[in-house]
Amino acid sequence: MLLAVVVSGWLTRAIPIPIPLPLIQIALGALISSATSHSMALDPHIFFLLFLPPLLFLDGWRIPKRVLKQDRVMIVQLALGLVVVTVVGMGFFLHWLIPAMPLPVAFALAAIVSPTDPVAVSAISARVPIPKRIMHILEGESLLNDASGLVCFRFAVAAAMTGVFSLSSASLTFLWVATGGLLIGAAFTYAVAFAQTWLGRHFGEEPGAQILISVLIPFGAYLIAEHLGASGILAAVGAGIAMSRVELTGRALAVTRIQRKSVWDMIQFSLNGIMFVLLGEQLPGILRGAVQIVQETGHHNPWWLVVYALAIHAGLTLIRFGWVWLCMQVNGFIARKRGGQADRIDLRLTLAVSLAGVRGAITMAGVLTLPLLLPSGAAFPARDLAIFLASIVIILSLVIASACLPRLLAGLELPPASARQAEEEEARKEAAMSALQAIEKARHLLEPAQENPQMYAEAATRAMDVYRQRIDNGSLADEEAENLRASAELERYFRVVGLRAERDTIFRLARTDQLSDEASRTLVHEIDLMEARLR
Repeated sequence: MLLAVVVSGWLTRAIPIPIPLPLIQIALGALISSATSHSMALDPHIFFLLFLPPLLFLDGWRIPKRVLKQDRVMIVQLALGLVVVTVVGMGFFLHWLIPAMPLPVAFALAAIVSPTDPVAVSAISARVPIPKRIMHILEGESLLNDASGLVCFRFAVAAAMTGVFSLSSASLTFLWVATGGLLIGAAFTYAVAFAQTWLGRHFGEEPGAQILISVLIPFGAYLIAEHLGASGILAAVGAGIAMSRVELTGRALAVTRIQRKSVWDMIQFSLNGIMFVLLGEQLPGILRGAVQIVQETGHHNPWWLVVYALAIHAGLTLIRFGWVWLCMQVNGFIARKRGGQADRIDLRLTLAVSLAGVRGAITMAGVLTLPLLLPSGAAFPARDLAIFLASIVIILSLVIASACLPRLLAGLELPPASARQAEEEEARKEAAMSALQAIEKARHLLEPAQENPQMYAEAATRAMDVYRQRIDNGSLADEEAENLRASAELERYFRVVGLRAERDTIFRLARTDQLSDEASRTLVHEIDLMEARLR
């Protein structure tokens, strides 16, 4: 599966037609299953533990917190309100459409296809200019609806297993599952961060160990929450959000942050890729089981599976479109009542947001955790059919979004990024002022104890000149500032050229045994860090 993920990356760049990466990975998985004897049967609980905690932890860690605060009303409406409406509406619709699927299983299927996947949207929108605010709302929605959809899925599966469902009991349980999961995840992250800080202060910090701890945090939070009867999914999300706060303390070493980012990028790419490859690998076997279920309903033509999947996707899109439009109307009315200005409702953008609700890795991970057997020992009803329909909905949402989003968003006027640029410039100035004060303070501390204070003064002046130039650039005329930026870009280009020549020379010396491997690795690492900083 990992090899297929690597090959999919090559194929998506080699194929001239822009095909979303998840679709290529699904096709490779189906090829592996049909062309080889390899097949995989996973324990659902182990599957849930291995794949979901790190993905949700990373979502919580990297989601822009300002967006969560700024658009929190819209995000909550989509992540919670839309999930409940989807579960109830699609649950009854699925049971009516497929009578052989019991109502609790229909609710479980509706719950698991309700979460959206921003990774899949990003793969589609790589060549499409989705407005930043819309993209951040979709990311925030996905962060929360993963948890709400999976919690609803858990209750539906429990009802299917026991045949009993109590709304009052479920509501109380939901409060503990939700709040307990978030609190446990956050508390676990803060406890680990405190222990890391104490150990680092007394014994030093090893980047490799720090990175490994960050990888283990979501699994620890998940297992503790599940042991206490709370949501391990929400614990992973809470741990990720807390991790973003811990990161702002700046306690980690710079080299740890650089290496940790690369490790987590690889984990995210690998896990998401494996999910879609696994989906393709499971499709042939799932199709056989689903065909048998369809025949039990009285339909002997397997094309009814496609009809079911199209109906489900159409229902999901219509519910999403109606809910987004309704929320924008309500939010606009409330804003006008408060004397504010309501956002203009653009039907084209509303439809784009509806189609951008692409299903992906979370839906795949969740649906594969459907139990194999009931407590009585009988097979879980319509399990293969539910998995197959969820799989086809994922593929349909990817295909339709990749075909329609570029056309819907073509020519869309995007808001200028001037506010963000001004914010960054102001932050750079403030950081440069702090750097000047720190250098001046360090200079006065060092000079009295030295025999040659002039050397320290000159060195401090050279270091301070860099920061003075950064501050001055912001107050120059536009043309002059632009010339300075162009000059800085040229200087950066020439420095990168020089660093590449340095690195080539180091490699040549090592190849000809004029330099030891250990020394060459040290020198190349220094050059790599300098080039990364310049870029």
